[in-house]
Amino acid sequence: MIERKNLRYTVIASTPDGGSTFTEAEIGLAERTLAVGVPAMAVGDMSSTAGAAYLRSEGFDSEPHPAPARQWVVMLRGAIEVTTTDGECRRFAPGDVVLAADTEGRGHTTVAVGEPPFEALFIPTAS
Repeated sequence: MIERKNLRYTVIASTPDGGSTFTEAEIGLAERTLAVGVPAMAVGDMSSTAGAAYLRSEGFDSEPHPAPARQWVVMLRGAIEVTTTDGECRRFAPGDVVLAADTEGRGHTTVAVGEPPFEALFIPTAS
């Protein structure tokens, strides 16, 4: 039997003053069999729409920007540092999940750090 756990992720959220900040959230995981003959796994649902994108960049250093769409960012390779307008900076590395939800206002900055390339999946959310 799989122990029920939650997947913790970070949200980059817009603030009422047009800035951005980090918050924490969780996706509930439950034991589920996905296919006959495959052992049950801890599975959590993530809302999404069509159009996931794979990104690879040798260098990434952005100007302040809002997220182009509300989207999941699943880190695959390399690391990035994201700074919100309240001055907080966080590093995200392979296996980290971020919900970029600051689609309005001044947004955030993103810088690739460490050994290139930076690789991630961007998955637009349904809500």
